[in-house]
Amino acid sequence: MKRLGAMTLPVLLLLVLGVAQAQQGSPPGPAVENGSAVKFEYVMKDDAGEVLTSTQGKPFTYVHGQGQILPGLEKAIAGMRAGETKHVTVPPEDGFGPVDPAAEVEVPKEQIPPDTLTVGAQLLATTGTGATVPVKIKEIREATVVLDLNHPLAGKTLRFDVEIIEVEPPTAK
Repeated sequence: MKRLGAMTLPVLLLLVLGVAQAQQGSPPGPAVENGSAVKFEYVMKDDAGEVLTSTQGKPFTYVHGQGQILPGLEKAIAGMRAGETKHVTVPPEDGFGPVDPAAEVEVPKEQIPPDTLTVGAQLLATTGTGATVPVKIKEIREATVVLDLNHPLAGKTLRFDVEIIEVEPPTAK
């Protein structure tokens, strides 16, 4: 048996450690943190399991910590890394909020297209700032229409199946 010299042993240990690390896979990528650019896919379902929307095959990108996605979803994604998946339940208070019974507005009937004058009809309204918001016809009166301004998903518990596709760490400013 051949004897190894004192200088050869550290080199051999480094080689063994390097092989062991390579077998475990490369080090994990960056974790989602405030300022990270995050690309992810999700399937959003209601409490009954009905799919409401999906981005599968069309990843969604946002900047973490900027309030660009639902607060409950953003909180659940924090710390995840590319390739990770998670099931997330978002209660109304961390999603689109609870239903606000006072979120109504009464408008003249002539402002509503005649072919949509049906209780429960979903419409898009333009706010004074030019933003488009979904509204629902709650009540039709003689000369006016009562619109429900709550988001259609207000008061709903939402379930997300999330997969993180890519995480870019925050850039220094």
